[in-house]
Amino acid sequence: MARMSDTPNSSDTPNSAAAGDDWAGAPFRTAIVTGSDSGIGRAAAVALARDGLDVGITWHTDRDGAEATADEVRSLGARAFVAHLDLTDIPSTGEVVDSLADQLGGLDVFVSSSGTGASTLLLDLDYDEWNHIITTDLGGAFVGIQHAAKRMIAGGHGGRIIAVTSVHEHQPRVGSSAYDAAKHGLGGLVKTAALELGQYGITVNAVAPGEIATPMTGMTDQNPHDASRPGVPLGRPGDAREIAAVIAFLASPQASYVTGASFVADGGMLQMGPQAGSHLQSNDWRSV
Repeated sequence: MARMSDTPNSSDTPNSAAAGDDWAGAPFRTAIVTGSDSGIGRAAAVALARDGLDVGITWHTDRDGAEATADEVRSLGARAFVAHLDLTDIPSTGEVVDSLADQLGGLDVFVSSSGTGASTLLLDLDYDEWNHIITTDLGGAFVGIQHAAKRMIAGGHGGRIIAVTSVHEHQPRVGSSAYDAAKHGLGGLVKTAALELGQYGITVNAVAPGEIATPMTGMTDQNPHDASRPGVPLGRPGDAREIAAVIAFLASPQASYVTGASFVADGGMLQMGPQAGSHLQSNDWRSV
């Protein structure tokens, strides 16, 4: 329970006048966004550049996409550096983060946005596929977050770590046992990291998107407002820029007292559990 004072005064209850205009701290200047060759990662890199941050951009299979992101970042007056990142190559993951931080001249914000998944029922899932997803979505994310945190601590002025998880950090989906396990684990990592890194002025949060119109969901260049999703209260998928806006907030000085939280941005999807359960008319949901 938060401490309550019987006789609050200006020393323990600062107001805007007492705290001054710098209550939220100075804006950050450098960021790395993994998986920023497309989708949410690309939108996040552009949003951070629009807020004045120089950005390190990574790609796994789409170098041209990463270069296009870099061009857009530079068009906003920010610097951009591009690197290849394979999260299943654990030793090189930390090296890529360190190299980009060196090129940027420091690291203030780290967005872990890379990920993969599959639609395979538990009984059909082989260990290699399981291991690939867990290594990419959790193991690689851990190494990136750890190296980013060390760079922020060395910099001595705090930082922001933001992990893009999923609504499946909170609720499962048939055919996604490895993905669900990885995202649940990443959510737990975020909470523990928030506890341990707060003393250094580093906040750690998650953003948990629902279905977003990106290449990962098979909706490349599709306008989400043109797609119907009757099972989602807002009636459509999300736009990557809608997720990037949440990431940009968490990276901003205004989010200086937010840590260990998971921000669900899913159009209301997670609220549909009982409602959807009472309206399903077949057993089709049991298969993929």
